[in-house]
Amino acid sequence: MAFELKSEEFPWQPTRSTFHLCVDAQRLFLQDGPWPTPWLEAVLPAIARVAEHAPERNIFSRFVPPERPEDVGGTWRAYYRRWRQATLGLIDPALLELASPLDLIARAGTVIDKPVYSAFVGTGLAGFLAEHRADGLIVTGAETDVCVLATVLDAVDLGYPIYIVTDAICGSTDSSHDAVLTLYRTRFFQQIQTLTADQLLALWPR
Repeated sequence: MAFELKSEEFPWQPTRSTFHLCVDAQRLFLQDGPWPTPWLEAVLPAIARVAEHAPERNIFSRFVPPERPEDVGGTWRAYYRRWRQATLGLIDPALLELASPLDLIARAGTVIDKPVYSAFVGTGLAGFLAEHRADGLIVTGAETDVCVLATVLDAVDLGYPIYIVTDAICGSTDSSHDAVLTLYRTRFFQQIQTLTADQLLALWPR
């Protein structure tokens, strides 16, 4: 039996104009990177399943740090002084690449580089979605409580219905991951729907 979204507060369904946005599923956040996110490897199979469903409707964001802390201002400068080992001048550039197997799947989609948490800041993402007449965003990736959260809230402000794939996102701590999912379900239920990869794929036409 096909899964159906039944909430009267969330009347939308993903269509052939709904895009999948995978946030920062990069080697940078695997165990051998400077910012290891323990659950990323565990959710990669679910992300790949979503990405393989309609490869041409995939957007992958990559978080790209500055060359040096001095190249950015405000709190970001202090941030990168704390995390100097993650700046471009010191890390292996290969760590910026998408984790396998997403690096191969991404060849049929679109990859954007971003300088801050949200995939909408410092990129052409909003224009891309408008040009392609996107009617919603399916969101996967890392981290639930940082880059995914910032991206989702910007997408909400732009009016897109958002589908959060709960078994295809991850954070560094279970408590903050669970807290953000609770926030989506209790405060943003009119604009954000949480569902599993199986549920999403039962709804999203190829």
